[in-house]
Amino acid sequence: MKLKDKVIIITGASSGIGKALAAELARRGANLVLAARQYVTLCEIAQQLNAQHPIKAIAVQCDVTLEEDCAALVKQAILTFGKIDILINNAGISMRALFKDVNLQVMQSLMDVNFWGTVYCTRYALPEVIKTRGSIVGVSSIAGYKGLPGRAGYSASKYAMNGFLDALRVENLRTGIHIMVACPGFTASNIRNTALDKNGRQQGESTLAEDKMMPAEEVARIIANGIENRSRTLVMTLQGKLTVLLSKFLPAFLDKQVFKVFAQEKNALLK
Repeated sequence: MKLKDKVIIITGASSGIGKALAAELARRGANLVLAARQYVTLCEIAQQLNAQHPIKAIAVQCDVTLEEDCAALVKQAILTFGKIDILINNAGISMRALFKDVNLQVMQSLMDVNFWGTVYCTRYALPEVIKTRGSIVGVSSIAGYKGLPGRAGYSASKYAMNGFLDALRVENLRTGIHIMVACPGFTASNIRNTALDKNGRQQGESTLAEDKMMPAEEVARIIANGIENRSRTLVMTLQGKLTVLLSKFLPAFLDKQVFKVFAQEKNALLK
């Protein structure tokens, strides 16, 4: 499936992977509905894409934790373009705190954005995507295959997203739509800077080596190719593929390796 003239909704489009996806998909000729809470930033991105490419991109302010915002997002896409070909559930937040220390509202916030945001947007977009036999994409994580220490809420939300989309895929085997789960490894973006600490405040500084991570632009290219090829699952990076493999066959060994990695991060939570 080529993406030229397709209508694509991207949540979390104001930064990171979402912003990179907007640029990549615009280069491939797609019309875009960009959604995020940062409306001014979204408008600037949309204006830039409209100036650079023969496509139409619009900005829609949307908090994916609010069901009514997600319904309005889909409605605006239909009013502007008359159809929806692809929904990319990309909006997400992370955390960094041991479960024994964390305010449980942090866990709730992660589920609200990462899981319920996907559920709400998918619920309202699904009838339109079925009409076009298009795609629903979830930008998940390797944390959806292996629980990561200090990120219990993040891992839980991504496991939930993966299970939700897997069930949706089976339910729609005869509708002709495509469901894809994209699982980047560690990606250079601002998600760790905005990760919530134990009290729900943004940590502000990444504790991992951002310069050694996959660029958001490369993740966006892989996802775009996956949509065109109607791939089922994208597990990116050798580290990610190895993690998924070891989680199936050597889970106890993987536990120890993951502990070692996170015990070496800056200001490590694990001792």
